[in-house]
Amino acid sequence: MSAPWLDVLDDTIRSCAAHNRPDLAERLREKRARQLDPKLRVLVLGEPKQGKSQLVNALVNAPVCAVGDDVTTTVPTFVQHAEVPSAALVRTIADTPTERVPVPLDQLARQVGAAHAGELVRAEVGLPRALLTSGLVLIDTPGVGDLRPAHTASTFAALLQADAVLMVSDATAELTESELELLKQVMTSCPNVTVVLTKIDITAQWRRVLERNRAHLARAGVPAKQVPVSAALRLRAAKTGDRALNAESGFPELLACVQRDIVAAADVLARRTVAVAAASAIEQLVAPVREELDGRGSAGAHATIAALNEAQRRVDELRRRSARWQTVLADEMADLVSDVEYDLRDRTRRILREVDRTFETADPALGWEEFERWLEANLTEAAATNFAWLLDRSAWVAEKVARSFPVHRDDLLPESVFPADVLDRVSKMDKPVIEKFGLGQKLFTGLRGSYGGVLMVGLVTSLAGMPLINAISLGAGALFGGKSVLDEGDQRRKRRQAAARVAAQRHVDDFFLKFSKDVRDAARTIQRSLRGHFSALADELQETLLESARSARRAVQDDTTERERRTREAKLELDRLVRLYQRVQALGRTPPLGISA
Repeated sequence: MSAPWLDVLDDTIRSCAAHNRPDLAERLREKRARQLDPKLRVLVLGEPKQGKSQLVNALVNAPVCAVGDDVTTTVPTFVQHAEVPSAALVRTIADTPTERVPVPLDQLARQVGAAHAGELVRAEVGLPRALLTSGLVLIDTPGVGDLRPAHTASTFAALLQADAVLMVSDATAELTESELELLKQVMTSCPNVTVVLTKIDITAQWRRVLERNRAHLARAGVPAKQVPVSAALRLRAAKTGDRALNAESGFPELLACVQRDIVAAADVLARRTVAVAAASAIEQLVAPVREELDGRGSAGAHATIAALNEAQRRVDELRRRSARWQTVLADEMADLVSDVEYDLRDRTRRILREVDRTFETADPALGWEEFERWLEANLTEAAATNFAWLLDRSAWVAEKVARSFPVHRDDLLPESVFPADVLDRVSKMDKPVIEKFGLGQKLFTGLRGSYGGVLMVGLVTSLAGMPLINAISLGAGALFGGKSVLDEGDQRRKRRQAAARVAAQRHVDDFFLKFSKDVRDAARTIQRSLRGHFSALADELQETLLESARSARRAVQDDTTERERRTREAKLELDRLVRLYQRVQALGRTPPLGISA
């Protein structure tokens, strides 16, 4: 039947594995293997020059550890039972496996004190001592807080293997803050601690220091027993066989304490050690479970809700802008039609003014075909420019409407919504009627005008006794006839010019009516095309955003369901860990870790 602490430790290891903490599980497995080892490892530690090595020598009554003002322990020294005294150095060089090198027992202390930390791992001593026959192993360690970090590291590595600790502090001074902190740190790994007050033989006020240390330990919350000893008196008593001196050294009480509180209480030590290790592991397992219950692990839920809010905001923004882009399209196209019509009217009026200036002097009977080509070319140019402006402004309107959408996409603008060229719909100009003024008409007009001249001048000359028709009256008739021909020709030219202007005016008006209607029709076609394109685009975007909002809403619902499931599981797991911790507390006295049901 297994010990209760072993069952609790195994359950804690399984919990660590279930919570994906292989580091904690491995640490507890190592602790389990050490607790099943029949050896009892007692770690002797403290700050430098406190008498640790001398204490070990006095306990085993042999100079196995290096002592002296100019010598210091550099690596742990393991002192255990052996039928024959022996000593060995465990070394490692580079990446090679460790090797055990036997050395003479009387040379061990000197070699340990002078060894290089990078080569020597530990020293091992075997002695035939009754104190060690029960499996007790004394471990002398380098001073904690030494200037050489490697020594301190080796001490704490040995602490992980300890079943009990003898904390050494000399009686020349009270426990310092650093020693109290060291005690607290040791208690978190090994709760079985005894404070050994050394060098009482050279300190007259050691009892006062003992009492002050007891008060310091109480304030620090360290439940450690103190034992005052003198290694020097112990070694002298061993040489002389003086029992009174041996009792004065305090070692009988220390040995009794070791036998009673360590050797005879191995199961109690195991329970306390396991309780501390298991409680520390459970505390680390409980922290993330509580975070889950407190909602501190719900960053994903907040992100999902934020995504839902953003999707809904974009849907609302698109709906608000839908009315806006339709208003922008209607207003801009109305302005465009007005501007294009005004531009066309202005261009045709400039053409008509040029026609008026042309026919103030030009005769339509001469070069009418050239004038017709000029007029058609100017009207065509005006129409092409006006229509090109319509297309440019329509593209600008499309871009402005596209900017009203709350997204940026390459397909916001339509590929082609513009009608084909409408210039082929312009009709030909009707040629005006041009009066002919031929030779017969000129002769008739001249005779009609000369009749009045012959008659008027002939009457005047008859008063002078001359006949009615004479040379003077004939000359006057010729003059009046020529004048009549010239006046008639001028009148006919002016009528032709007026007819030409009227014909040009009529043609330009017809062109304006037809082309302006074509332009308005083209603008309406463009407007309908743009409206259809952007309406389809708005519907597509709205559907996309609605689907995104629906997906975000489903994600929120799924996340809520998942969080509720995780919360239920976390509560069950926390209850299980609390019950496990209560079992750990039942093993022995453990420091409060803040875990409650």
